[in-house]
Amino acid sequence: MPLPLYLLAMAAFAMGTSEFMLAGLLPDIASDLDVTVGTAGVLTSAFALGMVVGAPLVAAFARNWSRRPSLLGSVLVFAAAHAVGAVTTSFPVLLATRVVAALANAGFLAVALTAAAALVPPDRKGRALSVLLAGTTSAMIAGVPGGSALGTVFGWRATFWAVAALCLPAALGILKGVPAGHREEEATGRPVLRAELAQLTRSRLIVVMLLGALVNAATFGSLTFLAPVVTDGAGLGELWVSVVLVLFGTGSFAGVTLAGRLSDRYPGRVVAVGGPLLLAGWPATAVLATEPVALFVLVFVQGTLSFALGTTLITRVLYEAAAAPGMAGSYATAALNVGAAVGPVIAAATLGAGALGPLWASGLLVAVALLIALPLLTGITESRGGDALR
Repeated sequence: MPLPLYLLAMAAFAMGTSEFMLAGLLPDIASDLDVTVGTAGVLTSAFALGMVVGAPLVAAFARNWSRRPSLLGSVLVFAAAHAVGAVTTSFPVLLATRVVAALANAGFLAVALTAAAALVPPDRKGRALSVLLAGTTSAMIAGVPGGSALGTVFGWRATFWAVAALCLPAALGILKGVPAGHREEEATGRPVLRAELAQLTRSRLIVVMLLGALVNAATFGSLTFLAPVVTDGAGLGELWVSVVLVLFGTGSFAGVTLAGRLSDRYPGRVVAVGGPLLLAGWPATAVLATEPVALFVLVFVQGTLSFALGTTLITRVLYEAAAAPGMAGSYATAALNVGAAVGPVIAAATLGAGALGPLWASGLLVAVALLIALPLLTGITESRGGDALR
């Protein structure tokens, strides 16, 4: 894999730490800013909504810019938003900084996904995507639990400052390592924007985006509220939240790695095998959450299955949107973050029934995804290249 791809993954690590870190910080943020935990969970949805809206808008606006300044500007705005978030005492202001950070993250990811796919042969998009997302899942292993522990010891604001600091070496890596080629040169032969947007009328693309969104909604619905599951459901201390996040992050890294090996050639098998296992896993986690050992094992397994299935589906979005090379990354980003926006909202609505409600909601979301995917599995062509769910 080319060196610039790993530099993009380093930036994804910094941004992924921010995107996922609230899972361990929500109780402290809620207490400090005098809001409920459910209200604080809206911070996750606001971030995801900003990415849903921002990905296509930024991709369309900057499609003729060179990639290096687009990526660099996104990282620097992201860092500034976290610096403001670290000093504010107002929940609305913090919410606004999450939206700004999301727009910056959306701009980065939309360009980075397209750049990653362009750096490798056409039949290795899944491998390239897995390297890029490995930066995100590495954040779940190291950055997010570390941020949770940092927040427990020094307060949640320290975690925001740490994310802002992480962006600086990522920005330097982009400045030094990403080619400064002009988009005008890259765009030779590229379809006009209207033609790329017209790809969204294709039913196969829409269905795969919907499946990716549902699976990601299930993932983020439970991930956002893992802290109450650990402290209230399992009755463990706050420091165990970091342990559980490490396990989920380790599983997610394993899932992304697995998807990198299978998603290009065997997408149907990943969906057919991983989907039912993921469906069974969320209710099992809810039932066994009071047993710490069982909870730890299931959190790891669910992290693996969630990201193996989710990454495979997002890879198929890139294949299905191959005729929209300038916008394909934004479509994949939007699919990811529609789920990340909707999942925590649905999960928050179940908290009235107890800390384990989000786990049951995640199971329901996966069930809906499988009901949609089941009729399509008979039409999957397991070949390398652009074939996807039919």
